[in-house]
Amino acid sequence: MKRDDSTTPFLAALTTAPSAETAKRLVRTLVERRLVACGTILPGAASTYWWHGAVTEEEEVVVILKTTATRWAALAAALPALHPYEVPELVALPIAGGYRPYLEWLRAETGAAEAGRARSRGRARASRRKRKE
Repeated sequence: MKRDDSTTPFLAALTTAPSAETAKRLVRTLVERRLVACGTILPGAASTYWWHGAVTEEEEVVVILKTTATRWAALAAALPALHPYEVPELVALPIAGGYRPYLEWLRAETGAAEAGRARSRGRARASRRKRKE
């Protein structure tokens, strides 16, 4: 597996949702709008936080969104309008490096210019991924 260890313009953004169904809706919308290439939904999180002057504990679903730095502003503008929380979590972590074909796919799937070709490549990758599993 060849790695690209240079600094890259890619981000892993984190958010939470109150349920897996809400997380799926959010991810689907963000992928369809090409604000993210992929969203990974991780149910079973337990969050403890201050809210309206009291310590609150809730079960949540963590969502990892893979995007590019160029799509970040649009993602940060869109997510709060789609999210049921009054103040949704949305933080971005830089991806310092990664497997070059994956990063190229991520860039293609969030870029409007290559949308047609990227969809074709994505379908080919999806069928290859299914065969590997």
